[in-house]
Amino acid sequence: MKETFYITTPIYYPSAKLHIGHAYCTTVADTIARFHRMIGDNTYFLTGTDEHGEKIQKNAEAKGVTPKEFVDDIVLGIKDLWKSLKISNDDYIRTTEERHEKVVQEVFSRFLKQGDIYLSEYEGWYCTPCESFWTESQVGENHICPDCKRPVHKAKEEAYFFRMSKYVDKLLKFYDEHPDFVTPETRKTEMINSFIKPGLEDLCVSRTTFTWGVKVKENPKHVVYVWLDALLNYISALGYLSSDTSKFDTFWGKDAKIVHLVGNDISRFHVIYWPIFLMALNLRMPDKIFVHGLLMMKDEKMSKSKGNVVSPNPLIERYGLDAVRYYLVRETIFGTDGSFTPEQFVSRINVDLVNDFGNLLNRTVAMIIKYFGEIPPYQKELTDIDKELEICGKNTIMLYQNYMQDLKVTEAIIEVMNYVKRANKYIEETKPWELARDENKKTVLASCMNHLANTLRQSAIMLSPVLLETPSKLYSQLGIEEKLQKWETVSDFECLGNQKVVKQDPLFPRLDANIEIEYIKSLMGNI
Repeated sequence: MKETFYITTPIYYPSAKLHIGHAYCTTVADTIARFHRMIGDNTYFLTGTDEHGEKIQKNAEAKGVTPKEFVDDIVLGIKDLWKSLKISNDDYIRTTEERHEKVVQEVFSRFLKQGDIYLSEYEGWYCTPCESFWTESQVGENHICPDCKRPVHKAKEEAYFFRMSKYVDKLLKFYDEHPDFVTPETRKTEMINSFIKPGLEDLCVSRTTFTWGVKVKENPKHVVYVWLDALLNYISALGYLSSDTSKFDTFWGKDAKIVHLVGNDISRFHVIYWPIFLMALNLRMPDKIFVHGLLMMKDEKMSKSKGNVVSPNPLIERYGLDAVRYYLVRETIFGTDGSFTPEQFVSRINVDLVNDFGNLLNRTVAMIIKYFGEIPPYQKELTDIDKELEICGKNTIMLYQNYMQDLKVTEAIIEVMNYVKRANKYIEETKPWELARDENKKTVLASCMNHLANTLRQSAIMLSPVLLETPSKLYSQLGIEEKLQKWETVSDFECLGNQKVVKQDPLFPRLDANIEIEYIKSLMGNI
């Protein structure tokens, strides 16, 4: 049954250029969106930038430009990066756009009228990089931000507060009734134990010590707190409260499946505050908050301010788009922390893409040309080894689809690559070079070539949400027409026959590990 599917990335904070850690989440989101489009779901994919706040204003002042000029420049680079990665987002929301700022102001006004927001005074420990207030117990005696581990400072100002306490019991009830709302569940448990059980404090939702933000209509010396502002992007981009709510009605409607992908460093805002804001607006909840791990650099969180990052652009230029996308999706189990190292990057390309996938195509094309000149038709009488490969293929397709539907993207790709490995083993088991010497084994040899070609076709279809350029090269070598490149044909084992094959360049060139590792090391920190 076809779904209406809405997927979002976090909207990134353009205080500096993005790095491969940001590309990680966006590439996985893109892979999921492409999968859902491939299987026929009505899919909408959103990404964007969160452009207000004190840190942006300070960075702009340091550069001698306005905050808008500052973010405009960085957003150009972000959009170029997404183009380089061929990210297929349907919209790009900027929180400085009028369509968004109007929603923020109207929502703030509604909360005021409902009594969800009240004016008071805030005194606490403030972290400028995280744009967050913390209590004495949270920052400890060393006064360190519990999120980013940087020093915090005392701040006191008039501010509006959101009555979190009004909704906390309703939130806990929702958690209980929807155990799959947060993945992994440990993130939800962490939020409950760290923030809710100790007593969820009312949230400061405005600032007066800087001006770069959405002004509160009722009190313009206040700007809306950046996290209330930012979270509303998920519905402002769909046209919430606009003159045309058709997209909102479709993709935030009761029949839509809504998935937010967020990094674990912003899970508090999405697991606690966002559901409460939605309750206050009397809107439905997302189906899933998927908290992915962070891509680390030498066991340390990548940070634009620390400079311990690598840009995806030179990697794409040197190794190709598909190699970079494959590494990002395959290397780290989505949902856990991972690390980027030059050694892992080079090894993953050489082992998976060169040795397993590329070599399977090279061997298959060479043998078909040598023995037949074209892909032989499907043989009805199959050997036990043929049947075993088909069973492996059917299981792979089923597991792949189930994993992708469950956002277990890495596991889905691993299943496909295991199928590729099984096909390589199948060559050793069937020994086509021996079959070719026996005229009585001609049909067995034909079946072997057909099964190898079809395994490659099926694998290319399943990998196509990740590998954007490679499948067409594979189809070209195997002479596979467009209709047989569709998801609807992926389970068909009898569709190939009489396709003319052509030997072309390898899908992926083998990398000299020593040279490439040193090259990637030279990029680290240079963005």
